[in-house]
Amino acid sequence: MSAELRRRVMELAGLFPVLAMLVMIAGFYSHSATAAMLAGALALAGIIAFALADRSAPVIFVLVGLAMVSVAALTQPDWWGGTWNAVERGSFVMALYTALSAIRIAAMGSEEILECGRFLAGQRPGLRYIALSIGGHLFGLILMYGSIALLGGLSKASTMRETDPELRRHRLRRMLVAINRGFAATLCWSPLGFSMAITLALVPGASWNNVVLPCAVNALLLIGLGWGLDTLFKPRLSHPAPPRAAPSGKWLRHLRPLLLLLAAIVTGVVLLHNLVGVDVVAAVMTCVPAIAVAWICLQGSLVVGGARRHLSTQVSHFVRRELPSCGNQIVLLFMAAFIGSLGAFMLEPVLPRLGLDLSVLPGWLIVVAMVWLVPLTGQLGMNPILSVSMILPILPAPEVMGVPPAALVAAVTGGWAISGTTSPFTASVMLLGGFAGLPARQLGLRWNGPYALCMGCAISAWVLILIWLI
Repeated sequence: MSAELRRRVMELAGLFPVLAMLVMIAGFYSHSATAAMLAGALALAGIIAFALADRSAPVIFVLVGLAMVSVAALTQPDWWGGTWNAVERGSFVMALYTALSAIRIAAMGSEEILECGRFLAGQRPGLRYIALSIGGHLFGLILMYGSIALLGGLSKASTMRETDPELRRHRLRRMLVAINRGFAATLCWSPLGFSMAITLALVPGASWNNVVLPCAVNALLLIGLGWGLDTLFKPRLSHPAPPRAAPSGKWLRHLRPLLLLLAAIVTGVVLLHNLVGVDVVAAVMTCVPAIAVAWICLQGSLVVGGARRHLSTQVSHFVRRELPSCGNQIVLLFMAAFIGSLGAFMLEPVLPRLGLDLSVLPGWLIVVAMVWLVPLTGQLGMNPILSVSMILPILPAPEVMGVPPAALVAAVTGGWAISGTTSPFTASVMLLGGFAGLPARQLGLRWNGPYALCMGCAISAWVLILIWLI
């Protein structure tokens, strides 16, 4: 494929995720099976285009998916239904990624948001960890991995001004760890993240309204325990650190743009959920792009050319440049959901023939095992989307296990969050490794290994309490 043809195919490929997202949003309100099928077809076309034109795309996952389809066709009489269900699961992940990317692009173009990040990164040592941890959490709700890129870049720039190499090394490590753990805490409860959207879709009887409080406790544990461990085991310097002045200005003034954006998203989601009756994830996928468009128009009203021209420029950039540049991530996320869903479909009839009946195990044991199984499979190279999509469908329903759905959701998303701090195959750890100049495996296990063990024990205890309480 020539360079020019490759460029044109990549630009076309960026259009498919947007179309899949729009069709899927329409399907949420029309309840049309045709819309779901069309969204799946558009997503599949996008994956084919990215796999052909993007040299960085993880084609090995596409080949694994094709091999699984071939095996399913030879062994399963209803293989086509299982395969297309996996395609639709992947298209859902692609559509959600596209929606969240839209708000990220709008936010990264806001000077107020950037100034908020600078304020958090410039805090004095006594407040810096908790400031960046909470900041990583708040930014992560909107920017996803963009929060790590933004705050990580600002933190590295802040430490580069430090002349003492020992102090620079310790400060950068503590700042990056705080950002990572704050971001990971969003995976416990946020309806804007893949962890909650996928887990809710796979756990019978679970809804965000019923699980948000138990899962928010996990987020508090991640942030609070991280802060406690950082305070107790902060590195000892060979000489006293020089005094450092905190940045001027009130916290509320600097955080106001971020809090207003979160309030707008939450308000829109709540209104759609309560007035129209769509589930929370569908409301998120509807509101986030709409707010992104409104925000871009507001930004455009302050520049030459006006809101309409600015919006047209940004949409074109998003479709023709931003999404194609994320082609490898889109392929990876789609294929993780596809392989996980198809793998569960193929395993389900095999387990009884092997004499494996998971329903005989105590329900509490299965729930606690999920806290540890998700980060363990992350160490083996499995994206949490893949492992969760493969494991949850073959588990007995919560009512069969005698456990509340909220406990199972809290266990899965808690384990997902732990994986986000330790797995060298997650985007969050790989991004931090780039800022630290260290291999992702070393960063995940050496920096966060003891923390992950403490969090695994804490979340396991919490889900057991939930089983007892609910």
